[in-house]
Amino acid sequence: MITSWTRGTEGRRRAGRRVLDMLTALALWVCVVLGDSLTTRDGAPPPPAEWPADALAALSCLALLASRRHPRAALVVTAVFTMITVTLGYYLTPLLLGPVMAGLYRLAARTDARSTHAYGFTTFAALICTSVITNPTDVQVAGPLLWLLLPLAWGHTARLQGAYLEAVQSRAEHAERTREEEARHRVVEERMRIARDLHDVVAHHMVLANLQARTAEYFARTRPEQSQKILAELTGTTSSALRELKATVGVLRQDDDPDSAPLEPAPGLDRLPELIAACESAGINVTVTTEGEPRPLSPGVDLTAFRIVQEALTNVTKHAASKAAHIRLDYAHTRLLITVTNEEAATVPDTAGSGSGRGFGLMGMRERAHSVGGELRAGPRAAGGFEVTTALPLHLAASEKEGTT
Repeated sequence: MITSWTRGTEGRRRAGRRVLDMLTALALWVCVVLGDSLTTRDGAPPPPAEWPADALAALSCLALLASRRHPRAALVVTAVFTMITVTLGYYLTPLLLGPVMAGLYRLAARTDARSTHAYGFTTFAALICTSVITNPTDVQVAGPLLWLLLPLAWGHTARLQGAYLEAVQSRAEHAERTREEEARHRVVEERMRIARDLHDVVAHHMVLANLQARTAEYFARTRPEQSQKILAELTGTTSSALRELKATVGVLRQDDDPDSAPLEPAPGLDRLPELIAACESAGINVTVTTEGEPRPLSPGVDLTAFRIVQEALTNVTKHAASKAAHIRLDYAHTRLLITVTNEEAATVPDTAGSGSGRGFGLMGMRERAHSVGGELRAGPRAAGGFEVTTALPLHLAASEKEGTT
């Protein structure tokens, strides 16, 4: 339906242009006929009849009907017929030059500057030579011919304006395409971010919950008190999982949704003790070493650091034979270096990050580190075990920026 409407509109435009060209040609013919009747040269014998000049004018105006597609040919035809009219004993006047002026305008408006100069000034010189040869005593020939410069200037202006409008339209179309591509890119990035958050939350808490449940089952008969303690900690693990899932999924809700609950702040390294306690309740011994002076982190870097440590401890829980891990936080001048190490690994996680049968943990950690301008390396240690190392830029937190201003 849209294509049919567009074709119909274009057809109406072409029909309108044809009608306008016919009316313009008719008006120019009337002007030339009027000029032929008023501008015979003084002292020269009058032409035997005016119809040859009128016929030449009609042919010139008919040639103008093709000037939109063939501006050069149309100008040549009108110039030749005008020169023939001058040889019949007529003065060059603006009325007689009407078809040539129209041809020059069309030439300047629809061709390049080189063609405009070549054809325009050649026409100018040919008309001057014809007028001088047929009437050597005419000293006012240059005056009417200066009118030919006006259509050249108007046509040049029209061509520049058309090129400008076309460039504006092209930029608008390019901006529209770029806007759509940017919107799609942002949607993909947002989906990947939410997928990483959901993976980190579900993988970490579900692995801990599974390990706690199996440990509680193991101690249920021999050490019931220990089993009850682990089950109580299991309740805290599942509650924390539900709370983080609610916060993650909550960003998908509309801001104006009256039923949406206020979102919790994103987790950061300040929740590292809580994370370590949850791991220790599942039988994972975690030690932490801090070097340098701890400083506030920007929200993005803080969240990234927490999620990387969380996923690294999850891998220890899932893959390590020795349930022990060591976390090292090194605050340098411009970066935070985080190292998570376990000394003995029974299986090796998917270090390629392809996710083919091994999960998306390492791939998600790399994406998180790169998203804030950091780097991450993960792989087996030469002395045994597995190590995850990430370097994150130390961007100033908002509170620290305000304090330095």
